[in-house]
Amino acid sequence: MIALLSTNLIVNKLVAPSAHGRFVTIDGLRGYLAFFVFLHHSCIWYYYLQSGVWALPPSRLFVHFGQIGVALFFMITGFLFFNKLLESRGRKVDWLRLYISRFLRLTPLYLFSMALLFLIVWVLTRDGLVQPIDEILIGGLKWIGFRVVGAPDLNGLLGTRYISAGVTWTLPYEWFFYLFLPVIALAIGLRPPFRYLFLAVLAVYVFEVYGYRYDFGWLFLGGMGAAFLVRYDRFNAFAVSRLATCIIVGVIVFVVTRYPTIYVGFEPKLLLMIVFCLIAGGNSIFGLLKLKVSRAMGEMAYSIYLLHGILLFVIFKFVLGSVSASQLTFLQYWGVIVLATPVLIFVCALTFRFIERPAMRSVDTLTGLIRAKKKNSLESAR
Repeated sequence: MIALLSTNLIVNKLVAPSAHGRFVTIDGLRGYLAFFVFLHHSCIWYYYLQSGVWALPPSRLFVHFGQIGVALFFMITGFLFFNKLLESRGRKVDWLRLYISRFLRLTPLYLFSMALLFLIVWVLTRDGLVQPIDEILIGGLKWIGFRVVGAPDLNGLLGTRYISAGVTWTLPYEWFFYLFLPVIALAIGLRPPFRYLFLAVLAVYVFEVYGYRYDFGWLFLGGMGAAFLVRYDRFNAFAVSRLATCIIVGVIVFVVTRYPTIYVGFEPKLLLMIVFCLIAGGNSIFGLLKLKVSRAMGEMAYSIYLLHGILLFVIFKFVLGSVSASQLTFLQYWGVIVLATPVLIFVCALTFRFIERPAMRSVDTLTGLIRAKKKNSLESAR
């Protein structure tokens, strides 16, 4: 409620929801997922301050806040981009623009978050170098590279990844899916250029070398399945029914109460796929996902997801201090989280307005510049 009230104060000032798009309920879902991940890590921080051990919280509800949030984020990615491929059948896919849009969507804010992370590392370790300079630089480059090839501790700061609450682990999976899209396109009859197929093969090689898990692929496939289902009017008519809403609520309650984690097997993933398909088909969960404020918070989802861990770290390490924070009672601790919520929303509104949105709006410009440069190079070579 605090998050919605805070978002409502800045709607039309810093973050106006998109006025277009077929999948309004997906737009409204994103912000809640990101905020649930924030609650998940807030609970982890409470026990981390007490024990010094970063682990899943004992509360099954707060475990699922994070895991279900990430699972549905993966499904959203699978849904949106497979839907683009389905809509492109019979015409050419603009692969250059697609990858430029992904680069500009993810990279600017990510680099901003990395600048904050490096600054915090410097503040905490500025008294001296624990690692050689070249080792620190290589570690920093690994972080800047979306931690695809690792996320090492920097300058001896144990648990560097906790500065961002470890949320960046999902980004290599996002990039892998984007790079694998040409193979998926080939499977449905499209003909991507060879250079993009080569990138897909390279992505598979990197995943193999660094031991990434392929079971998360089921979540992307769930989103892709939803992209098929929303093409049937009969499914969409059922998806917006009250029965479908009851199914969504019932399935989520069942998953939370029945499974300690969604990674215990395929069943909880399948159940979440059902939930996602109904939401993609237009179910707004009693109208909640179609609210203007929900869609506005959805615009900030990437900022909320990337920056909430850094905010928690700053609060508990610098503002309150680890010792004082560890002495907070349960109610005092969650009072701090309540007070931190509008701060998070305001900061994320600023980063969306001044980092994310300008980058997204420059996609066509950058695409045009690259094409013009390529054309000039070809003409000069003749």
